[in-house]
Amino acid sequence: MAIPMQKLIPGVIPAYACPEGTKMHILNLGTLNVDEGWLLNGSNGGSASNPNPVNKRRDLMLIAGLIHHPEIGLILFECGATEDVQTEWGNEATDLFPRTSYSEQHHLPAAIKSAGYEIKDVKAVIMGHLHLDHAGGLDHFRNTGVPIHVHEEEFKHACWAAATNSDSGLYLPLLEARWHVKLADIQRYPVRLVYRNYFVPLPGTYPGLCIMQVNLPNDGTFIWTTDQYHVRENFELNWAHGWLLRDYRSWLSSGNFIRRLQKAFSAKLIFGHDYSTADELIKSKNYYN
Repeated sequence: MAIPMQKLIPGVIPAYACPEGTKMHILNLGTLNVDEGWLLNGSNGGSASNPNPVNKRRDLMLIAGLIHHPEIGLILFECGATEDVQTEWGNEATDLFPRTSYSEQHHLPAAIKSAGYEIKDVKAVIMGHLHLDHAGGLDHFRNTGVPIHVHEEEFKHACWAAATNSDSGLYLPLLEARWHVKLADIQRYPVRLVYRNYFVPLPGTYPGLCIMQVNLPNDGTFIWTTDQYHVRENFELNWAHGWLLRDYRSWLSSGNFIRRLQKAFSAKLIFGHDYSTADELIKSKNYYN
């Protein structure tokens, strides 16, 4: 009799299971409001009968993952935007992607404190990618010695894009000098195990984007898609990104991999910015274990 894949994989690869006592928190770091044309291909397009439709806009949550590992300590997955977006992003970016909700509770140190920890207790930061709405919080770790792990291809692309202004408004400048990024753990490997979490580089949206899989002993498997999927329609309807997509064929291939992974582990997906998905998970439990 065939053994279900979701039972077989943890048995074959036990190292992928987080130990008892692991806690995973989902942090709300504020809200952006954006044109749906950035998120969904063809959205807000006109027609002969309606050449200039009213553009739909979407609230997006800035999301981070905080994992308390009983042996290692606190691990942060992505870290939201900088506190002063007007200064760091400039007028054009803040006009395109205005941050509409950002109170004290959304500041990274306060969000970590509300989960029961202090930001000084973070032992490592892992970045799915380096866009300014995901990496601005790295300023809190400048000159602290906390290792910041990012895929080599993403780091190279971000530095090149910022230096040449080829991806204007998406990356913060002077990445290496600013944050002293360490590249020790997520380099060039098709699959990488870091702090007992599972990372996979999936190009398409951006060259070195990495998703994170967390296999919890009680609440099961979660896949943090970061911006492979901004919103749930990208996954559920296989609806590609709009103006942010870079490589459609690679995005489809990466999506097929996630679908196989989700099915094998019966995983819950945490999309890069889908407000309702993250909000429901945050309200359901203080943490997942």
